[in-house]
Amino acid sequence: MGFALSSLQLTSTAFTKGGAIATQHTGEGADISPALAWSNIPEGTQSFAIICHDPDAPLVKNASYGFVHWVLYNLPADLNQLDEGTNVGTPGINDFGNLGYGGPMPPEGHGVHHYYFWILAFDKQLDLPEGLSMAELLEQTEPHLLGMNRLIGTYQRG
Repeated sequence: MGFALSSLQLTSTAFTKGGAIATQHTGEGADISPALAWSNIPEGTQSFAIICHDPDAPLVKNASYGFVHWVLYNLPADLNQLDEGTNVGTPGINDFGNLGYGGPMPPEGHGVHHYYFWILAFDKQLDLPEGLSMAELLEQTEPHLLGMNRLIGTYQRG
């Protein structure tokens, strides 16, 4: 399929499409991952992954732009939501250098940043090791991608 948007849908109780992300889900708050839910799951889905990426961050790292806040994978096919602060799945490494979720924390005075929360559906169960970067995850899973979509939230430091 390649990396193209599909009919898979992602929602959150923490923010609306294009809306502000609640402070508790940022580096200025409790820094816990938001609740997410997905629907319109592609037929044949065997597993999922979640990525949160800020393309507005003024960084280039390993030929990639922006800042990765969350990489989570090995999510089972019978799952269609994550609770706030989830410990389900296998955490990858974010650009803070930590495993798991690291919430929005754009530089002060940098304006509004857009946070792309991605849901990816795969045609095989993933059994990938902990600590993969976003690039490593995408490289290993692209041939198995059935569908993907995003929910974009915003955040600006005061």
